[in-house]
Amino acid sequence: MASINELPENVLLELFSLVPARELIRHCRPVCSLWRDLIDLVSLWKRKCQQEGFISKNWDQPVDDWKVFYFLCSLQKNLIRNPCAEEGLERWRLDKNEGDKWKVEDAPGAHGREFPDSRVKKYFVTSYHTCLKSQLVNLKAEGYWDELMDDVRPDIVIKDWFAARYDCGCRYQICVQLLSADFIVLDAFEPPAVVMEQWGDCEWREVSHTFSSYPPGVRHIRFQHGGKDTQYWAGWYGPRVTNSSITVGPEVTRKPRPAEQCSK
Repeated sequence: MASINELPENVLLELFSLVPARELIRHCRPVCSLWRDLIDLVSLWKRKCQQEGFISKNWDQPVDDWKVFYFLCSLQKNLIRNPCAEEGLERWRLDKNEGDKWKVEDAPGAHGREFPDSRVKKYFVTSYHTCLKSQLVNLKAEGYWDELMDDVRPDIVIKDWFAARYDCGCRYQICVQLLSADFIVLDAFEPPAVVMEQWGDCEWREVSHTFSSYPPGVRHIRFQHGGKDTQYWAGWYGPRVTNSSITVGPEVTRKPRPAEQCSK
């Protein structure tokens, strides 16, 4: 009986391209040196990236390791749960819930503007004393293994959207920390608070930051945002926030739509 290894290499590569990536690494690669060498080929992982729609056929960006690139793309998603308030305040830890406390409202809300993407229907809103909420992301639980975070250290991109009411000033703040397994802060993004004046344009604004070349040992990400109004008015006149995100890895061709992100 003929052995599968007698097939031409291009045929074996075609077969391997149809096998799920984790099965290739766990079960196929250890079979023999031929399979190992073929599974380590750049062409195989580039082909799998094209098959999954992670890159287009005319992709011309340099990639250091196509195998790692493939796994980062396959894992990529918004790590923030309930970013657009579709589940109320579920999934969020309310670190400070003062004044009249956090509330969820429908966009655009009173004296507000429509969100730039009409698929985002809701937002969180703060009150006259400080309101802060946070999420803690466990990277290993999301599929990002320790060696990947220590050796490759893929980019970690955070984004948030905030806006004020037209009739009331407010103060918005954000703090994102990269934490070790013991919750020691290894890197952080904490820009100065943004103060928006009363009778401003009340446009939605995006804040973003990319962590790169951070220290090894990152195992968790803590995302916290919020604020308060500056008029000390009863009710919910503080900053509005929505569509928050944390993503790990490269920019790819296939991305989740805002509506898909908001359903997480």
